Amino acid sequence: MSRNSEQWTKTPNLPPTHYVDPIIYSDPAIFEEEKERIFKKVWQLAIHESEVAKPYDYRAYQHPGGAQLVIVRGEDMKIRTFYNICPHRGNLLVYDPSGNAKKLVCIFHQWAFNGKGDCVDIPRGKEGYQDRVCKNDVALKEVKTEVAYGGFVWVNLDDSCGPLSEYIGNALDYMMPELEAEPLEILWYYQATLHTNFKLIHDTNSEFYHDYLHYHNRITGMLDSKSGYFQRKYTAFPNGHASVGSMAVSYDAYKGGGHSKLGWPKLPPNGWKLVDLFPCITFNLRTSVLRIDSYIPLGPDRVILEFRVLGLKSDTAEERRQREKDAATIWSPFGRNLHEDLLASSGQGIAMAKGSEPMYVLQAREEDLTIHDEVGMRHYLEEWSKRMGRSSSNPMAQTAANKCAA
Repeated sequence: MSRNSEQWTKTPNLPPTHYVDPIIYSDPAIFEEEKERIFKKVWQLAIHESEVAKPYDYRAYQHPGGAQLVIVRGEDMKIRTFYNICPHRGNLLVYDPSGNAKKLVCIFHQWAFNGKGDCVDIPRGKEGYQDRVCKNDVALKEVKTEVAYGGFVWVNLDDSCGPLSEYIGNALDYMMPELEAEPLEILWYYQATLHTNFKLIHDTNSEFYHDYLHYHNRITGMLDSKSGYFQRKYTAFPNGHASVGSMAVSYDAYKGGGHSKLGWPKLPPNGWKLVDLFPCITFNLRTSVLRIDSYIPLGPDRVILEFRVLGLKSDTAEERRQREKDAATIWSPFGRNLHEDLLASSGQGIAMAKGSEPMYVLQAREEDLTIHDEVGMRHYLEEWSKRMGRSSSNPMAQTAANKCAA
């Protein structure tokens, strides 16, 4: 029987950990709070070191907290991150998404900076400023940066943050043999911009009940009794991170798939490992390719998804072509899975947009932490609630911690 408005919006008869008020996916004030309390406080995967492989290489990065950054490999080969802002008049320092420059020179007045953030030139500085302003006073603002876990470059806007290892904890231990078996290198980088909330995309990466969406995953895993699909379990880690147990993917069950036997060092043949990191990073290693998903929220209902596909630096030209083909089969915009995930997440964003009358979102499946359990989403929102000082099931009722912070 269909429901009326009162029934449709009624609070579910479930523990508050098992349902979500949809306002957390659409409210502008909550989104601004997320930027301050989450994104500006946690370590964020920005790029891979192979994207700034040579001295003087740089890469612009739009941080999820809203800051414009530039990541630079200096002459000393150290990777540093700075605010992408000239300290003279607040202009963007670099406009191109990437490049190579011995000095970062602001187009506005030609102030120049080296790879350590030092100001090295102020045109007509002595004439204009005399002794009131000198180059030592106007260096760039540096951002905490670490290179780790397979050569990825991580940044944190919080000057008082703890080390990256403290934030990650043991969450990536499960994948470290594969991540550090050999040096990695970017094969592809591409983006998708969706009109949805970033948490809805991460929800999709946090549960596999949605494999009913993917014919390819059903035929190569779910329907194969020997794959170990249903035996996979979630492991929850501090700080909202989680991993999913491995399985053997039966690619041959998909007719015409043409997947190779190339494989990945330390990973069992046809293996699959996945780790989700709070608040919006996913490490997804499948047979011969590593894919990294990271998000740049632009608003409560708009997000840029960054996709990085990685192979091995030691790959021959033939091996690289095969990895790219393997990635294209599954994870490219025209592959078997990605477009379906994006369609579903976009549909959620549209249906639950501000101004509609969405229902409470259920995250109530319990299957002993196995693959169709929704514990991954519950664990994620438990961390979200702690950091935000709000319950995800009743976010407008601020907790005592949130009132104090306010």
